[in-house]
Amino acid sequence: MTDLVLGLDTFGDVPQDDAGEPITQAAAIRQVVEEAVLADELGVDVIALGEHHRPEYSISTPETVLAGIAARTSRIRLASGVTVLSSDDPVRVFQRFATVDAISNGRAQVILGRGSFTESFPLFGYDLDDYDTLFEEKVELFAALLDEKPVTWEGTTRAALHEADVFPKTESGRLDTWVGVGGSPQSVVRTARYGLPLMLAIIGGQAERFAPYVDLYRRAAEQLGTVAHPVGMHSPGFVADTDEQAKELWFPHYKVQMDRIGALRGWPPLTRANFEHEVADGSLYVGSPETVARKIAKSVRGLDVGRFDLIYTAGAQPVSARMHAVELFGSKVIPMVRDILNS
Repeated sequence: MTDLVLGLDTFGDVPQDDAGEPITQAAAIRQVVEEAVLADELGVDVIALGEHHRPEYSISTPETVLAGIAARTSRIRLASGVTVLSSDDPVRVFQRFATVDAISNGRAQVILGRGSFTESFPLFGYDLDDYDTLFEEKVELFAALLDEKPVTWEGTTRAALHEADVFPKTESGRLDTWVGVGGSPQSVVRTARYGLPLMLAIIGGQAERFAPYVDLYRRAAEQLGTVAHPVGMHSPGFVADTDEQAKELWFPHYKVQMDRIGALRGWPPLTRANFEHEVADGSLYVGSPETVARKIAKSVRGLDVGRFDLIYTAGAQPVSARMHAVELFGSKVIPMVRDILNS
């Protein structure tokens, strides 16, 4: 699978310096830029930045950071992962990413989603009771904008448009747009209905359990007469020189993060045993380059996907460890995955 896309995802988690002290959110944003520059140099296919509005994450406007990365890179694709379309305006999202596309000579990619957190809804004045309607209407409008022709549209979540022309246009004539899905069959079918590529967020359990969603996407596209693009997936993980080093660098910070989220969502605290199980048999890709590469290749084959993104940050891993993880992913994991899949 020489055309397999292999990328990195981050939410701009605020890391520690090598003395164990947290850095500022501003420094965390600059750190993501440095990691993206290194990934570009090493041949990583894509860097995806997620939108969050929480203190442990530094990136609230992925496209702004992507524009900064665009100015310092030459080949890596620049994606959001995801843009929370429900609490944003589709026209403005299109304009911002079309601008990044211009700056980067056509490397911009937007992945639209509902988001795994809800802080953006009250922050920008949206009612969570409208959760489903907001996304359904806004993705409909965004899909219409992708034709880059005057749009007439009417809904309940924003002002109607009549023959509205939106600028800037992209040089290719179409902004690269995906939809991120966490496991809802309705969302999979919606993505197929608009003929957009599907990105599966697989953050727990065996990756193969998502095979029915891949099949559903392809069957829905066939029945609806749209294009079934190669499916992507992203999952958390971390690469270090050895399996033990990777686990020790990852687990303490990952536990803090998961326990913080779990307290809000009613999950029990993460145990070391649960962590080890997810590393061995679930959707945590933590270990040496060989361990991570073999697991990625297994998931890619098992789900028959065309893209795998590693969410390489989870909590306050030290800056130097993060840079080394990016280096190992680009220089060792990617070549190993391609060798395994081509053998």
